[in-house]
Amino acid sequence: MAEEMHGKIILVSGGGSGIGRAAALRLARAGAAVALADLSEARAQATAGEIIASGGKALALAGDVSWEADVARFVAATVAAFGRLDGAFNNAGISPAAVGCAGTPITEWSEEAFARVIAVNLTGVFLAMKHEIAAMARTEAGSGGGGAIVNTASVAGLVGLRGSSAYVASKHGVIGLTRTAALEYAPLAIRVNAVCPGYIDTPMVAPHMPTRGEDILRAVPFARLGTPAEIAELVLWLLSDCASFVTGAAYVADGGYSAA
Repeated sequence: MAEEMHGKIILVSGGGSGIGRAAALRLARAGAAVALADLSEARAQATAGEIIASGGKALALAGDVSWEADVARFVAATVAAFGRLDGAFNNAGISPAAVGCAGTPITEWSEEAFARVIAVNLTGVFLAMKHEIAAMARTEAGSGGGGAIVNTASVAGLVGLRGSSAYVASKHGVIGLTRTAALEYAPLAIRVNAVCPGYIDTPMVAPHMPTRGEDILRAVPFARLGTPAEIAELVLWLLSDCASFVTGAAYVADGGYSAA
């Protein structure tokens, strides 16, 4: 799929690290111009710089996906820089650990911590699709070009996980939003799908490995963590025209975790 995305304009949120970074780099190698949005300007700039140094086209953007003004700015800046928006990978997210609630049962979560996880992981996806779909509809009007969106859900969007109530709720919600958007915008030829990674070797998972690593690997039939690059390949396929008849789906990439 070396040239599957040639000429495509793709916006990636959470593009400064982990799965988002891997996807941005893979999309660029496949020929896409990539706008990278991240909470950290430094991380966004680093990934964009790597793409540009390799001969690709990239734009670095910084902001918070839970703020509509920032999300609208991401989309507007992408269209201003590259002329249109063909696809998006809505990947930005946080874990319970980010709000001090790793392993915390429901009765011990604060309302503020719960709300923050929902704001980033679920409201952020809603806001992204709201503005991305509007941009795709404007730029592709009359062309029949449509667009493609991939949202990062999780195996936590398919099962329950003790101590991760807000995260689980947010990721279940992402799958519901994905399926609803797919139905609503199929007439515009805009495809919307989700990826459901399992335990991946990312900065989000790394803090849990010293204390829970053995239990995590025991629960994965492949007995290893996935890599960001493996998820990036799935994202690339879903955003490409190779997946032209795929919409409303939630693709699991978890080493067999959810099948066990």
